[in-house]
Amino acid sequence: MASARPWRCVRAATIPVALMYAVACGTNEEPAPRREIRPAETMLRLDSVVAASGAEVGIYYRSLAPGGDSITVDADVRMHAASTMKVPVMMRLFLDDQEGIRSLDETMSVTRTFRSIVDGSLFDLPPDSDSDTTFYGQVGQEATIRSMVDRMITWSSNLATNILIEVAEPDRIASMLSQIGADSMTVLRGVEDLKAFEAGLSNSTTARGLGAVMAGIVESDLFTDDSRAQMLEILSRQHFTDGIPAGIPGGVRVANKTGWITGINHDAAIVFPEGLPGYVLVVMVRGHPEEDQGESLTAEISRIIWALHAQSSSP
Repeated sequence: MASARPWRCVRAATIPVALMYAVACGTNEEPAPRREIRPAETMLRLDSVVAASGAEVGIYYRSLAPGGDSITVDADVRMHAASTMKVPVMMRLFLDDQEGIRSLDETMSVTRTFRSIVDGSLFDLPPDSDSDTTFYGQVGQEATIRSMVDRMITWSSNLATNILIEVAEPDRIASMLSQIGADSMTVLRGVEDLKAFEAGLSNSTTARGLGAVMAGIVESDLFTDDSRAQMLEILSRQHFTDGIPAGIPGGVRVANKTGWITGINHDAAIVFPEGLPGYVLVVMVRGHPEEDQGESLTAEISRIIWALHAQSSSP
């Protein structure tokens, strides 16, 4: 069994009043002293599960309660972001809608042909590379940004992502990520740009950076309460739930986004236990050859974190 890694605690930002359902504590009182917990035992369990998997794993957990605890395991290891990069694309577009730059109800032409960021050469996005084929039958027609954002998150539509990133723009996504304290996540391009991939130009993140993205949805003052609620509602309708949600008791609200490519399997979630503070959990897995292996590992880690959170957050 690997040796335990150090426990880390951080202070969470105050959550807006409209999101009081996310934390079960008053905003006008000092947080009560936390019960003593046994983080070393949790770390031993996590280390054992990770070591047995043979994969490289980054874990980031943080309670959303004021003064909430956090735990990290290799949270600063950088990996390919896969489809988790679709979350900041959504966030940028909601911010555009707020600022009057572009309405989410505006329509865009559906295309499956895009330009490489390397040399501007054209490439087509094939349906068999996508987990969602909704928009392939609508090429040449118009679709709303809102409908494409929905499919980009709930079904991880690659086609919707590539259309939307052209208006969200990587530079503007980077600016937003910097503002919410998540600038260790890098979004350079859409998906299936093979020339960019071969040139080493890929979207990347750390577990800590992706955790900051998810926390930013509920904590950053960039977003209105209405935007937060809408983004969480979309994430809560996630179709792919065999990772973090599978390690959480049924009936608990989970807003999550997965991401996978060959040898990569990630999941990032905001969990809202009834009667307890919410929390952010990110599990990034590199090195499992099969998708379901990464999902099983993530579900097991999620179960361990759920037990820790329930114990440390109970009155």
